[in-house]
Amino acid sequence: MLKQINQRLVVSCQALEHEPLHSSYIMSKMALAAQEGGAAGIRANSQADIQAIKAEVALPVIGIIKRNYEDSDVFITATKRELNELFESGCDMIAMDATFRKRPSGIQLADLVTYVRKQNPAIQLMADISSVEEARYAEKLGFDCVSTTLYGYTDQTKEQKLYDSNFSFLKHVLHHVSLPVIAEGNIITPEMAQKALILDAHAVVVGGAITRPHQITARFVEQISKQNHTVTAETQR
Repeated sequence: MLKQINQRLVVSCQALEHEPLHSSYIMSKMALAAQEGGAAGIRANSQADIQAIKAEVALPVIGIIKRNYEDSDVFITATKRELNELFESGCDMIAMDATFRKRPSGIQLADLVTYVRKQNPAIQLMADISSVEEARYAEKLGFDCVSTTLYGYTDQTKEQKLYDSNFSFLKHVLHHVSLPVIAEGNIITPEMAQKALILDAHAVVVGGAITRPHQITARFVEQISKQNHTVTAETQR
């Protein structure tokens, strides 16, 4: 899969239970639209969505399962339970939270990597990280690639964006690991995606900016609201 997505776009087709487009059928059609638009791969959440997408498109799929646990903030492919479901899904790569946060029941990331290599050695592994140190540890554990997915989504990195300071975090990760680095997280324009690839990211994953209409709508509404406030202020002068 890494060869297939090299210097290309992966589209994340996800909709959680509380979102309007939550449906495996809809996600499969979203993936089809992404394929027709030229995407090289898909990132998808849940066994059902992945299987529906694999039946609809010929693109390789990065599989995840998001599940909340009371004793941990880790929710992306957190335990062996999620791994077993992903094995059955037929996905080509598994992404998992590779941050240093405590995992459910205290299970160790290294144990999960070992489990995957024993159960399904052909499947590739992506480490979703939020720091350079986590990226280096993921490389030590034998992940096939790292992704900046969780930068800005942990307590230590909240309110930070991947594109801050001209993609400085991406540059640091690229400098400190030899693994392929996937740029993901708050990439909302084609220009941002292009910049990440110019910096030598292996590939770019874009989700909400393509597949979450409510988020896209909100950005338009916010900008229009700013314009309306500006016009009102000028009128009152």
